[in-house]
Amino acid sequence: MTVPAPSGEASTARTADRALRAAARHSAGRLAAASACSVAAAGAALAEPAVLGHTLDLLLRQDPAGARWIAWCAAVIAAEVLLDAATARLTGGVDARSTAWLRRLGLGRLLRTAPHRAAARHSPGEVSARLTAQATTAGAVPAAVVTASVALLAPLGGLVALVLVDVWTALAFLAGLPLLAVLLRAFARDSGASVSRYQEVQLDLAGRLVEALGGARTIAAAGTAAREQARVLARLPEIGAEGRRTWRIYGATVARTGALMPLLLYVVLGVGGVRLAEGALGVGGLLAAVRYAGLAAGVGTVTGRLAAVVRGRAAARRTAALFELPELPQGERRLPGSGPGTLELCGVRVVRAGTVLLHDVDLRIPGGATAVVVGRSGSGKTTLAAVAGRLTACDAGRVVLDGVPLDELSAEELRREVGHAFERPALFGGTVADAIAFGDGPQPCPAPGPDPEAVRAAARAAGADTFVRRLPEGYDTALEDAPLSGGEWQRLGLARAFHRAGRLLVLDDATSSLDTLTAREVERALAREVRPGTRLVVAHRVSSAARADLVVWLDAGRVRATGTHAELWRDPAYRAVFGEGTRSETDARPEPATEPPGREAVR
Repeated sequence: MTVPAPSGEASTARTADRALRAAARHSAGRLAAASACSVAAAGAALAEPAVLGHTLDLLLRQDPAGARWIAWCAAVIAAEVLLDAATARLTGGVDARSTAWLRRLGLGRLLRTAPHRAAARHSPGEVSARLTAQATTAGAVPAAVVTASVALLAPLGGLVALVLVDVWTALAFLAGLPLLAVLLRAFARDSGASVSRYQEVQLDLAGRLVEALGGARTIAAAGTAAREQARVLARLPEIGAEGRRTWRIYGATVARTGALMPLLLYVVLGVGGVRLAEGALGVGGLLAAVRYAGLAAGVGTVTGRLAAVVRGRAAARRTAALFELPELPQGERRLPGSGPGTLELCGVRVVRAGTVLLHDVDLRIPGGATAVVVGRSGSGKTTLAAVAGRLTACDAGRVVLDGVPLDELSAEELRREVGHAFERPALFGGTVADAIAFGDGPQPCPAPGPDPEAVRAAARAAGADTFVRRLPEGYDTALEDAPLSGGEWQRLGLARAFHRAGRLLVLDDATSSLDTLTAREVERALAREVRPGTRLVVAHRVSSAARADLVVWLDAGRVRATGTHAELWRDPAYRAVFGEGTRSETDARPEPATEPPGREAVR
């Protein structure tokens, strides 16, 4: 489905309508079957009063054909029951398929956008609510529209049949329909606005709850549980008020239509009784007239189905907000087969929320070299790492790997050749081994299973093999059951990056939770045991800078200087980046034998 670029309420509403139509097409066969069963059930319901009335007249006349018509009555009633059951089953299947389709569409767009854009627009709690409760409500719309439309057949057919049975009883019934139409129109208008406000507050409340759960340790340590509870539940009275208002509107409409319909039936019964007394209508005809009036009165039950459509369309607009997230553009090109991994940033400029995070950065990192990015907090280090690995797009300039702009690479080629490790890695998979091998295999199909030796080699390089072997089931330990510290968790994230290392590996503060000795061992293993390639490392340790081939010094989003650590150390401002009293680079200089490939290229 193509999603329009502009945003706003009108655009989101159009996107939601298109998504719902696409969801209906996705289940077109089942929708058609449900519609057919529903129409057939309506036909059986319309045939039932006529068959019952004719059978009653035959039995009152003691006509021998009455016994045969009793069988017809049973057949019509059984058909109506079975068709209603089939409609309900098919409708449930359509609801499930439509919900799943909307969730896949929303999740796919969420994962194809730059992470910072999704985080800026929607909190995790909001995203969760949009993809769960809101998508479920929205997924019911295609079937609800069909069943609501078909539900009108029985009332309209009953009205037509009532006219054919006796025009006077039909006129008596028609006298109350204008009032019913006014009630239903007011319900659709008022409930739509109320449901929309209710869902908006619901999303905000979900966002606050997830935020509080994520910071549960901080809240407990600060002793602010009561204050956070009040903050999370601050809009609860509002959501309660909107919920009560919605149900008041619904209840008032149901009550009015519920009072109106019996009155109309009594009027029909009274007029029919007069017609029976005059001899213009038989007993069977009176029974048929009352039954058809009951079917025609069923138009009031459309209120419930209309309410489902109103709620679903409001929920679809909430879910459709995810569909409008801008995708991170990718091309179809591949990298040259034997490239060394030369990385170039040419005039890169990044602006977020009106703030310039990177100012026209020009940088070249030779293939096979290790470049460490240093700078004070807020200098743009993480943004530079994200741009270099194409986790986000730059607003100006371009990033080139081995002569190919990253935005022209296919997504598969990019993720195969550019790896990442983060300060707080998110691990996925059933076991520890699965977490290290996460991302293996052709997409979207996963590989049959990780290569055990490759997984262990990556874990050894990241300093994780020792503690993984001590786990209850070793590498087969369920990830959720593994008692891991922050440093061990980070080492598993490094192992995953090492396992999938391509020609460029971006490490964004990925050793911050490791002690100095372990961090040095990981650096040595990265040089010796991981696939050779270019390394871009965001780091704070002076030892990391000292061992690098090239240091990129960022200051307020600009490259203040580049060079070796020894060259930059002469500048007091550079030394201040690492804090007062930091030892010089000579205290952390590696032995010549441990120099990684590519050092000669930058000397």
